[in-house]
Amino acid sequence: MTSANETTVPILPCAAVDETVEFLEALGFEVTYRQTRPYLYLAFGRGGVHLHYAKPPQGHDPAAEDGGACLVFVDRVAPYHAEFKAGLKERYGRVPSAGLPRITRYREGASRFTLVDPSGNSLIFVQRDEPMELEYGGSSELTGVAKALDNARILVEFKNDDRAAFRALCSAYRRHAAGAEAELRAAVVAELTDLAGRLGEEEKLAAVLGEG
Repeated sequence: MTSANETTVPILPCAAVDETVEFLEALGFEVTYRQTRPYLYLAFGRGGVHLHYAKPPQGHDPAAEDGGACLVFVDRVAPYHAEFKAGLKERYGRVPSAGLPRITRYREGASRFTLVDPSGNSLIFVQRDEPMELEYGGSSELTGVAKALDNARILVEFKNDDRAAFRALCSAYRRHAAGAEAELRAAVVAELTDLAGRLGEEEKLAAVLGEG
């Protein structure tokens, strides 16, 4: 009969040793093992979270961000995000929100956020009581820009797809903003402004807002 005392440790591809060490140390991880010859192997620990890294497969492209991922379930995600932001700002002088590495933003009440390491791996911190089902496309109880905002939230937080969220909100702004309440209209503009800044789409945003 097997024991119920298992531990799972992901082994992720590492394309940049020094950058990975710097990033994880900024997050409060400790290097528990480091070897680069005759083969690469790194191990990190932070409380009950353990991450191991090894040589990436041939053709691995960090920019594609499809190397690997790890889910980390916690009781509350907000304190983790705040602590990680502080550590990153101290190490880099800013909070990296675009490119590699980066941390996704935390919206009040959100149940997850993502860290993307220098090799394009995603470390996804998830609140244990997160709802099991999502209404992709936005809640069926909402319409117009309110539904578009909910859809954008899902695309950003669950799909890590800022570009899709930006496109969806641009479309919704063109179609529905004129008839929306001022508060909702302002919320869409604020979300679009944030996304445009992360994506480098300020010119496109200006064109979209100019149409409204």
